[in-house]
Amino acid sequence: MTFVFKTGFALFAAASLFAFASAAQAQDGLGRLPADAVLVTPQGEILDYIPESGDVQMMRDRRGRTVLVDAWGNVVATVMGTGRQRDNMRRREVNPDVYVNQDYRYSDPSFTERRYTRPGDVTGSIQDFRQDFRNAAPPDVERQELPASLPTLQDENDMAALPPEDSAPQRQTLPAAAQITRKSSAEITALQVFLDREGFSPGVIDGKTGSNVTKAIEAWQQATGETLNPNNTDDILERLRFSGGLPITTYTITAADAAGPYVASIPEDYAHKAVLPHLSFTSTAEMLGEKFHMDETYLRELNPGVDFTVPGTIIKVVNPGEMKKGKVTRIVADKYRKQVFAYDASGTLIAAYPATIGSSDTPSPSGTVQVDRIAFDPGYTYNPKINFKQGENDKILTLQPGPNGPVGTVWIALSKPTYGIHGTPEPSKIGKTQSHGCVRLTNWDATELAKMVSVGTTVEFVD
Repeated sequence: MTFVFKTGFALFAAASLFAFASAAQAQDGLGRLPADAVLVTPQGEILDYIPESGDVQMMRDRRGRTVLVDAWGNVVATVMGTGRQRDNMRRREVNPDVYVNQDYRYSDPSFTERRYTRPGDVTGSIQDFRQDFRNAAPPDVERQELPASLPTLQDENDMAALPPEDSAPQRQTLPAAAQITRKSSAEITALQVFLDREGFSPGVIDGKTGSNVTKAIEAWQQATGETLNPNNTDDILERLRFSGGLPITTYTITAADAAGPYVASIPEDYAHKAVLPHLSFTSTAEMLGEKFHMDETYLRELNPGVDFTVPGTIIKVVNPGEMKKGKVTRIVADKYRKQVFAYDASGTLIAAYPATIGSSDTPSPSGTVQVDRIAFDPGYTYNPKINFKQGENDKILTLQPGPNGPVGTVWIALSKPTYGIHGTPEPSKIGKTQSHGCVRLTNWDATELAKMVSVGTTVEFVD
């Protein structure tokens, strides 16, 4: 069999490879198969032979695909072909040491067909690739000692609904993003990964469209002066080749990953939280989801049936690339857009993040404040006299550090007491809930921003 490079089909990989049976093979036995047919088994294998016509029958499944079914009613293979797109294919050379067999399982019910990346020998030049695709992972969060006393923070886990979008005027006009048409989960993931690598965060990567993706596109367009067509998957994949390669890569679970420490669960009541020695992750899957900027449910969908507690297990994960770097001198927290913008000294927008910013009951500050202090892995002090009322708690409580703490893994203290920019234990809710006045980002976005700001950085709140 030969392997050919396909650029016209919207898949995860900029170098997705498909194996094709030869025209001669296609005419053996089942002459009705197209000459460029690809036979993919339910297990993800590509058949290198054509079954005899007496052994299988051609049928259509409920989605209109041609399948080969044996005498017992079992699906032997699904027929896939290139059709008119074959003319757009080019041959590429692939290093089999770089690629692994992968079958991507999408969560979008409208696009559940699996596609396969296969290693193999083909003709061509490796120079066509600008850089190798690497197994990238975000760097470990830097830790620093906290001061002896940490101000109480006016924030907690939220479940409130957003106010209507027309409840406040929009203060900043950004180039409108094109409407995303019907795209597969794979294509949306590629778009989300591209934006994440650029520093214009879509929030948690889950293979789904939404307001956070739209806002990220608009911020990217504002910063670059370009127009991004989210429906042009070929363009997105080409851009990904220059920023770290494939949007999906593999990762081997280590013994340290499996060991934790983890806690059985995180209670809602702050008094119960206060007795825990550390507000750690509750599972390896939760930890890996955050490590790779992924929704935990999406991580499990990409790895059906996988036991994440077993060291040595190879899993599919998002490849978010390197953390954004730069010197941020000005931050704008836009309450209406629910988005945080980061600017350098020249006034250039270098990053943007979806955010949860205050509520109608407990609004965020207005006007301009400054960054007073930056703390990684902070503890949390709950004081019912100056904070919100949580449950029946009427005493000061000290909660230990951890990613599942009320302020996540980062606390950027502002000059207005009790207010700050911080992480969250629930990244999927960013931009979709309300806070008690603070600015909440995903833990990884808060970490990225914290490493680019310094004491004295200006923070402007826009209503």
